[in-house]
Amino acid sequence: MRFRPLIAAASALLLAACQSGEAPAPKAAARTVAPILTGADAVDIHSYAKPLEARVTHVALDLNVDFAARRVAGTATLDLQAKPGVNSITLDDKGLQIAAITSADGKPLPFKVGAVDPILGAPLTIEMGAAKKIVIKYSSAPDAGALQWLTPEQTAGKKHPYLLSQGQAIENRSWIPTQDSPGVRQTWEAKIRVPGALTAVMSAPKASEAVTDGDTRVFSYKMDKPVAPYLIAIAVGDLAYRELGPRTGVWTEPAMLDKAAAELADTEKMVAAAEKLFGPYQWGRYDMLVLPPSFPFGGMENPTLTFLTPTFIAGDKSLTSLIAHELAHSWSGNLATNATWADFWLNEGMTTYATTRIVEAVYGPRVAAQQVALGHDAMNAAITENGGPAGPDTRLHLDLKGRSPDDGLTDIAYEKGAAFLRTIEVAVGRERFDAWLKGWFSRHMFQPVTTSIFLADIRQHLVKG
Repeated sequence: MRFRPLIAAASALLLAACQSGEAPAPKAAARTVAPILTGADAVDIHSYAKPLEARVTHVALDLNVDFAARRVAGTATLDLQAKPGVNSITLDDKGLQIAAITSADGKPLPFKVGAVDPILGAPLTIEMGAAKKIVIKYSSAPDAGALQWLTPEQTAGKKHPYLLSQGQAIENRSWIPTQDSPGVRQTWEAKIRVPGALTAVMSAPKASEAVTDGDTRVFSYKMDKPVAPYLIAIAVGDLAYRELGPRTGVWTEPAMLDKAAAELADTEKMVAAAEKLFGPYQWGRYDMLVLPPSFPFGGMENPTLTFLTPTFIAGDKSLTSLIAHELAHSWSGNLATNATWADFWLNEGMTTYATTRIVEAVYGPRVAAQQVALGHDAMNAAITENGGPAGPDTRLHLDLKGRSPDDGLTDIAYEKGAAFLRTIEVAVGRERFDAWLKGWFSRHMFQPVTTSIFLADIRQHLVKG
């Protein structure tokens, strides 16, 4: 879910037609490479990448976190895959300060930063020749859109600064030089150096224990499953951890740890309920990071480490549907990901539907029904705000040409998308729909998807015969 104000997530029935035509990491040679879709509806207009010609398959970051300068700086080593005869690759760049680009053996490679678009940033074109691996030495800008630098006064402890990232939809290109498109899934790893009093956490399993090097600490993480680039996330601060169950736990500032752990006590139950509904949880651990009290927005489903607003801590678990929602993204959004932002409903509509199913399993039908009713109100308001029932932005598959993808991050995607799925459930029956939904996630695991793929899958596996 996008960082948005915290609301109950669900909606009521509305016929809404889609408008579209902790395992050891494998060796590099054995990495899973997600497919690149070739259909016209899979062309990402919010990325300069040309993945059918040349694509990034793996990103290795080696970065220093500089709070005084408000920058991360170091290198990104990219593994590349290109068609025969293709000698250049295009990445997405939003304010990166590039010092040098070389092949893995240190040979300088020519590069060019193109014209800057206020929404997309700029294309970074690199003449890589026959190189299969390139090294980019760079730093982020102090105003990088993905990075939020908090002063000590903005934290609970008041003693140390804090860094957090938010990549969705197209902000990670402001601190990671890669092809920043949800349709170009990549494995990744990172080595992060931070001031010695602080801890760095990321949206991937730990690759090793932290190492102290003089006045700095070094943290290493590795994601061996291909993910959409917007799901690469980092946070650095005065952090403590508490286990909640065999595969769940919470990170937060020490002063907030007791309250956060108490509020999240049902997380392990939610994971178990979600697995019964949607199939095995594929990410190993499900940990959460509760952000400082100055952060007032919702949550972000970064794999293995959901980022959460502290405002969900009510003391009575009354707002823990937020956890159900972010957990559901472990299947819808993180496992099967919209290939472009025009199909954002495949992420959030499915997740909003799945949220109520988890809530129903853990807290009962009455609580789930209440959330559906609240979601119905939110949907109606969103339809009015977006031009009424005939408004083009009330469609599920959107036309975002010339616009920011953030323009599509409305309750239409969330609530109308969920309503569409409930419509199908009512038409075919819950038992059949549940079998199809579990199969959808299994068939499209770690892959990009489009509305046309969704419709074809429905016709083949749910309404055939």
